[in-house]
Amino acid sequence: QVQLVESGGGLVQPGGSLRLSCAASGSIFSINAMGWYRQSPGKQRELVATIPSGGSTKYADSVKGRFTISRDYAKNTVYLQIDTLTPEDTAVYYCNVVATMISRPATPRDYWGQGTQVTVSS
Repeated sequence: QVQLVESGGGLVQPGGSLRLSCAASGSIFSINAMGWYRQSPGKQRELVATIPSGGSTKYADSVKGRFTISRDYAKNTVYLQIDTLTPEDTAVYYCNVVATMISRPATPRDYWGQGTQVTVSS
């Protein structure tokens, strides 16, 4: 199995910043991509940003210029720097990893973190 541990959420005022982290561990053979999604009450989960192994980053239009995704390949960790937060960014943020396990190196699967709450309010 692959375990994901997220951290970094919290309450922040509009215009503030946060940095989310997600560390992957377990019997990992390879990681194809790491990313972040978010879900607000009453809305579907949506892509925020992804960073594939060896590929280009992708961002939702609503966060371009304010959010920055990065990876530490040695630590199997993905980060999301969130700047200039607005109340519309309030959501539960979920880490997503597409990875293969040592026992099944040819079968990539999606893995999800438990979610971390980000609340933007004055």
